[in-house]
Amino acid sequence: MRNQNRRQNRRQNRRIVLASRPTGMPSPETFKITEADIPEIADGEVLLENQIFAIDPAVRGMFDDVKSYLPPVPIGRLIPTMVLGRVAKSRNPAFKEGHYGRGFIGWEEFSVLNPNSVGFPNVKVDPSLPLTAYMGAVGSVAGHVAKLSGCRVVGVVGSAEKADIITKQFGMDTAINYRESRHLDAAIAEAFPDGIDLYFDNVGGAILDSALPRMKAFGRIVVRGMVANHNNQTDQYPIRNLWQVLVNRITMRGILAYEAGDMVYEAELQLADWVRNGKLIAAENVSTGLESAPAAFIRLMSGDTTGKTLVRLTDQVTTLEHHPINRLQIDR
Repeated sequence: MRNQNRRQNRRQNRRIVLASRPTGMPSPETFKITEADIPEIADGEVLLENQIFAIDPAVRGMFDDVKSYLPPVPIGRLIPTMVLGRVAKSRNPAFKEGHYGRGFIGWEEFSVLNPNSVGFPNVKVDPSLPLTAYMGAVGSVAGHVAKLSGCRVVGVVGSAEKADIITKQFGMDTAINYRESRHLDAAIAEAFPDGIDLYFDNVGGAILDSALPRMKAFGRIVVRGMVANHNNQTDQYPIRNLWQVLVNRITMRGILAYEAGDMVYEAELQLADWVRNGKLIAAENVSTGLESAPAAFIRLMSGDTTGKTLVRLTDQVTTLEHHPINRLQIDR
């Protein structure tokens, strides 16, 4: 616990801020580590000693000075993310020191949460659950849920290794490696000879464009992310087949997790039960240390990761690490 005690005794809060707006793929120069005083808390607030960061591709859209569903990050301001931390101080009756809290704050060692923060629950930590259980899920979980719901599931991945993981370990029916498919349209048509009922889209771009003609009449597209466009928001991939939305009367809807707060508790209970029963494997890649966050984010945006990307602030987060075998983790 030596590293953790040093953090608690230090008066400075190390933070990672946006140093410059990237053109295309972020680089190490996009980020800068700074220090600030650990803030005092007001009535209703709690101070978290952060344990885990979620590293999410949607944050890339906030690096550009363009309109999106979340405002741009000003130069010199904190890189935002969902954090999970242990309560170091509390002036909120719902939290006691030693409890765990979660909220959308940023890449820093200590965070102040209040009732106006996005995502502000008192989190009960279960050592049998993987870190992903507290920090959100990815497309592989959507595929799991679809299989558990009785669907035939085809995953779209970027490497042969990932194709093996989702078919042999996650139980999906087949995989399309879009990086090795000479003709993506033909690969999707072969995988879905009768058409697609439901397409869960985390990527957009060419994959969405190729999926649109294969949608069945009255098919549904859930848009959860547009990773293919995050590095080029001002020059996005042109969708040629959007007219298929009309031809096949497709329902296409974007979903933001923070707008579904009323469903989070129900979803977490169900997902946790599937993990404990071995029906769902939580895939996560974990880096350690505040300094590792920029490199973890760059790997994520390069498509070089499998599962949920997380940063663990120290290697002493023992309370959260007693996971069962139904978990795939890559430590960096």
